[in-house]
Parts: sequence; structure tokens; C-alpha cells
Amino acid sequence: MKEKFLNNKNVDFLYDAILSLENKEECSAFFEDLCTVQELQTLSQRIAVAKMLSEKRVYTDIVNETGASTATISRVNRSLQYGSDGYDIIFDRIQKDSDEQL
Repeated sequence: MKEKFLNNKNVDFLYDAILSLENKEECSAFFEDLCTVQELQTLSQRIAVAKMLSEKRVYTDIVNETGASTATISRVNRSLQYGSDGYDIIFDRIQKDSDEQL
């Protein structure tokens, strides 16, 4: 695992807080309290863009479906290509959970 670029007690506390959540309802309540509507929309847009990029979707489809700018799509694509593999971890786990429910 790559070294964390944000390594301080406040970021660690945030990670611990997120890890303590037990279900989607708790996540929803926490993020509604933590984030503005715009921040939550931005975060959810980025993960949607990352998912579509991981599915090899083209930029024009991603722009049309998410409303993300090409700059945002490029930034997310760089994270997918050169980042810490965080998106891949999440997508793999979601797929595994989906497969297990079938």
C-alpha cells in the first residue's frame, strides 16, 4: 500500500469515523451532516465517473450521463491510472458483494 498523502490525526479520525458506520442509513446520516449538498454531489459524481471509466466508457457518454466536465473526468482518470488503487478496491468489493447475493 502506498504511503498516505494526508497523514494527520484529523484525517485519521475521519477515516475511523467512516469505518465505524454499519449500514447505508448511517452513511447517509453521517455524510448529510458532514458535507454540503454540493460536496456530496461532487463526491458521488467522481465515483460515478470512476466506475464508468473502469468500464471503459468514453468521455462523451460520461459527460452526458454524469454532467461532469472533461477536466473532472481527466482528473479521475489520472487517479485510476496512477493513484492508490482506492477506486479499484471499492469496485472489486462491490462486485464481490453483488456476486455473493446472486
